[in-house]
Amino acid sequence: MNSEIRQLQPQQLWNKFADLNAVPRASKKEARVIAFMKAFGENLGLETIEDEVGNVIIKKPATSGMENRTTIVMQSHLDMVHQKNKDTDFDFDTQGIEMYVDGDWVRAKGTTLGADNGLGVATIMTILESNDIPHPAIEALFTIDEETGMTGAQGLKGGLLSGGILLNLDTEEDDEIGVGCAGGLDVTARRMYNEEETPEFKVGYAITINGLQGGHSGMQIHEGLGNANKIMNRLLYDGFENFGLRISEIKGGSLRNAIPRESEAIVAVDANREEAFVAETKALFQTIQAELKTMEPDLELHVSKIETPQTIMDLGVQEGFTRAMYAALNGVYRMSADIPGLVETSNNIAKVVVKDGQIYVGCLTRSSVESSKIDLTNGLRATFELTGCEVEFSGDYPGWTPNMDSAILKVMTELYEQLHNEKPHVAACHAGLECGILGQNYPKMDMISFGPTIKGAHSPDERAQISSVQKYWNFVLEILKAIPVKE
Repeated sequence: MNSEIRQLQPQQLWNKFADLNAVPRASKKEARVIAFMKAFGENLGLETIEDEVGNVIIKKPATSGMENRTTIVMQSHLDMVHQKNKDTDFDFDTQGIEMYVDGDWVRAKGTTLGADNGLGVATIMTILESNDIPHPAIEALFTIDEETGMTGAQGLKGGLLSGGILLNLDTEEDDEIGVGCAGGLDVTARRMYNEEETPEFKVGYAITINGLQGGHSGMQIHEGLGNANKIMNRLLYDGFENFGLRISEIKGGSLRNAIPRESEAIVAVDANREEAFVAETKALFQTIQAELKTMEPDLELHVSKIETPQTIMDLGVQEGFTRAMYAALNGVYRMSADIPGLVETSNNIAKVVVKDGQIYVGCLTRSSVESSKIDLTNGLRATFELTGCEVEFSGDYPGWTPNMDSAILKVMTELYEQLHNEKPHVAACHAGLECGILGQNYPKMDMISFGPTIKGAHSPDERAQISSVQKYWNFVLEILKAIPVKE
């Protein structure tokens, strides 16, 4: 299936991407891809380093005539988001990604593609392996765990790199040059609850929400995509208010940086009201479908009678929980007042688990303004603490402040205009990039971010545009030739 990918142009890059995608590389499970990358560098006879947290650095001298240019750091992350459709039989721990060509796009069969950030990794590998691409001295930095905490970037110590310019290859629109990004903070709410024996007069039902697009909780948070956890809570709240619905279990969403696509709940309702409950739930769902029909045309609801669950959530806790879930903000909190069209602050209610006497709600809050991030996270904490939850803040990482006087920005902007007869879109993004973190230990490094067009990142709809990869590759080659001389 991946053989057709290896015939695409630029062929060396797509071959490296196919090689990489044969290696399982989930966040926090990067041992195999670290070994793969170290072997790649060592087999080329290049200086290859694994730092104490697992980042891999491969250094390549400048090609002839480029020795006086500024040393560059080319950086991408090794890990990828693992998401699959519910009906896809696939084991991310043992299988490589199965890719196919769909017109001008490369997709994966029912799973995430790994183009985020695998195309960046493949780009750097191609340049490291090449014998005919002019370039200055390169320090290739392959970080780990970008998708679930950026711990690789956080653990990279000062002094390992000497480059004066960093090219981060993790932007997802080929006409965009990134100069800034949002910081983030995980907000996790937990509490214990007493399980009650389900009364004999109640019957069991399973409620399933699926068919949502999902997507990147930073780049796509403003698009009006449905959040399975919020939709499920809306149905549960209505069932509780009108039919005495009681919750036994909930499982919704998975990764902190992915908009949740699916949610499942096991509930109990009064036997003498079950027909009315089913009819009301389906009617409310049709209303939700109508609200989301433009962005979520494949949204589905399944309500099925099952064996009555043995236990249900304590009534008082359930009432507080469903109200807190209703009140907790999901989506855009504030748009930037300084950069038109940029989301400043947002929250993604990413994961909800209710089972065995425990409640877990995981959120990822993003903001390019620290005070606004604190304001929103305090609001979330207050919402969940009012219902008895303990709330923890963790995984705090800084944003990347734009430097509009950047020398490499000027070089790349002029090159883009020469190549395409139009100006690039110079912008900050609402995603989390590693530049802000890396800048803490390398404050003098001039940083920029760019990449090919990738759609649907963090979801099984992820796809990379073939023509865009060719455009991006040509841009990379021109940038390497135009790196300024050392000061």
